[in-house]
Order: sequence, then C-alpha cells, then structure tokens
Amino acid sequence: MSKLIALLQFLLALAGIGVDGTTYDTRVASNGHDVLDSRAHVQDGVARFDCRASDSGLCYYTLYPAACTGMACADAPLRRFSVARDQSRQFAGLAGFHPCVDTTGAALGPDCQPRAVVAKH
Repeated sequence: MSKLIALLQFLLALAGIGVDGTTYDTRVASNGHDVLDSRAHVQDGVARFDCRASDSGLCYYTLYPAACTGMACADAPLRRFSVARDQSRQFAGLAGFHPCVDTTGAALGPDCQPRAVVAKH
C-alpha cells in the first residue's frame, strides 16, 4: 500500500500537483451570498492567491511576516497587491507570511483589521 501512495505522490508531483503546503481560506458571506472568497496556497516556495469572489471585483491582500501579530510590525507588511475576481496571482520565493484580505483596499494591520484613522487637529 505504501508503494502505491508513493507512486501516486510521484505522479502528482510530475503533473505539478503537490500534496503538501499551507492553505489560507478567507470567506465572508451575507444572506447566503459570498461577499469575499479567497484562497492562498503556499508550497515549495511558491505562493498562489485565488480571488474566487469579491463584491468590489477585487481581493486586496496585505501580507505580514508569519510571526508578526502585534502593532510593532504594523508599518512593515511584506507586500500589498490586488487580484481581480475569478483570477489568480503567483509569487515565487514568498514564504513565512500570514495573509489579510478584504474587498475595499483599506489599510489592514497585522490583526487583519482596518487600521484606526488618527485625526489631525
């Protein structure tokens, strides 16, 4: 049985389909409607971002280092970009991150919440 599993993994690898990696799913629904549906998958140093649904037409991504969760690193995202609905984008050499995604393009902090706007007096 283990030889069969090894053969299957080998054939999947030849076809470019991996069996390992990390997947991040983000989904926001309202009244049965997907306002936002996104998937990010990282494997072998390649990160792929799929915008499956977005009411605005775009999924806006902000990537922070994986260990970055406090406000001390809020000003240093690794990358910010957008992907059109039903499209994907891929980056090589991107690992060790956690994604924040929304439909508005608002500046998100490492907690994936909109950053507070500080009013100037």
